[in-house]
Amino acid sequence: MDFDFTPEQDAIRDMAQRFARERVLPGCAAREAARRVEPELVREMGELGLIGCELPAEYGALGADGVTAGIVMEEISRADLNVGYVNLLGSLMGMLISTHAPPALAAEVVPRIVSGHEIVALGLTEPRGGSDAANLIMTARKDGSDYVLDGEKTSISMITQSSRIVVFARTGRKEDRARGVSAFLVDLDSPGVSRTAFDDVGSAAVGRGSVFFDGVRVGPDRLVGAEGAGFHQVMNGFDYSRALIGLQVLAAASASLEETWKWVTERHAFGNPLAKYQGVTEPLAEAETFLTAARLLCYRTLWLRDRGRPHTSEAAMVKWWAPKTAFDIAHRCLLTHGHMGYSRDLPHQRRLRDILGLMIGDGTEQVQKMIIAREKIGRVAVPY
Repeated sequence: MDFDFTPEQDAIRDMAQRFARERVLPGCAAREAARRVEPELVREMGELGLIGCELPAEYGALGADGVTAGIVMEEISRADLNVGYVNLLGSLMGMLISTHAPPALAAEVVPRIVSGHEIVALGLTEPRGGSDAANLIMTARKDGSDYVLDGEKTSISMITQSSRIVVFARTGRKEDRARGVSAFLVDLDSPGVSRTAFDDVGSAAVGRGSVFFDGVRVGPDRLVGAEGAGFHQVMNGFDYSRALIGLQVLAAASASLEETWKWVTERHAFGNPLAKYQGVTEPLAEAETFLTAARLLCYRTLWLRDRGRPHTSEAAMVKWWAPKTAFDIAHRCLLTHGHMGYSRDLPHQRRLRDILGLMIGDGTEQVQKMIIAREKIGRVAVPY
């Protein structure tokens, strides 16, 4: 096994790190207050090749691999987890569209994603529940050659900042479950589309909300993949995005951990630096251990993906364990800073709130463990 990055990956990491330090990190507080990621910042990321760098070069991307996308995700999210959502959606939605959409549609949309001129949202979750994702109520009925969409999607990340959405709706019978779900690329300014925003605990700069579709007409050229194949397409994509999410949350936790190591060498109590007390340093040493192990599992998942090898189980492991590990680390760092850690003047509380959202989004801990069990012993582990 080779744990080194290639010279090309090192160069991309250095560039992403510099951009994150100089352009992303200084705007964290303002970004949260404004409840948005600056469009000009997204375009700068696109100009540098930092969005969807693993997408095909024909769309203006770098044509790199998933490990490289993970490297970029780490560096951006270490500065601000919220900006990392741009990378997450760019990679996931760019992959779905470039792989499954009609060539003309992919050629229209993917270059705009890669260049940072457009953010495309993912519309899967519905109000009735997110974990039973195949049991969709939203419908797409045929009317001539067109489809007419009716229903609601909820808990959609970056919905107020997105220009389009890949939405999943039922084109078959309800009893068909996953086999009756299709995907459509919809302009969010289409007649019949409306949006609302939520007031969440964290990730204010990302923002979630609901999207309502009331008789929204889309042509057959907006069908992403074959009719009835949408659910399986997005599930395969989640195996990739979950590894990126793992690095996203761990990067935020690693920033707090680095700051806390520095803090305990500078802060004094009872005549000594806090670092003199094992009760202070041992929890931080444990945090370093768990952070390193979880990070390696994320990169192993991406490594498997890049080689076309099965990685569903590893992706599920990453998705439940990395956010939990990151949350525990950020919490420990906040507590170690004492009363100052509880203040909004320090970033630990913001990272803690931001990480919490990704303990839910893209699949809960319970669902991920069910996936691992299914991969191990088969469908006897699935409740339906």
